[in-house]
Amino acid sequence: MRRGEVWWAQLPKPAGRRPVLLLSRNVSYEARAEATVAEITKTVRGVPVEVHLDKSDGMPSECVVNVDNIVTIKQSSLKERLTTLSPEKMARVRQAVIYALDLKEPF
Repeated sequence: MRRGEVWWAQLPKPAGRRPVLLLSRNVSYEARAEATVAEITKTVRGVPVEVHLDKSDGMPSECVVNVDNIVTIKQSSLKERLTTLSPEKMARVRQAVIYALDLKEPF
């Protein structure tokens, strides 16, 4: 497991089975039983917290990473790796996280 990979995950209801993007730092996958992920959805709202994905990214259909839905789940919930996002796409995810968590300003 590595940051930037997309996995099918079995999440608690109502989410259920859905793809997620791994966000945790790489060393944490060996040291922890959990992983911090962003949910991926077909619901596109066109807001700055979303990063568009499609077949060119290795996804089965058009969708978005929604970083307003960052959760920590058990690694055992991760069932099957789908793809790994490009460095360019991960740079967009980083910008979306900065926006979603309002990290441009000091606390």
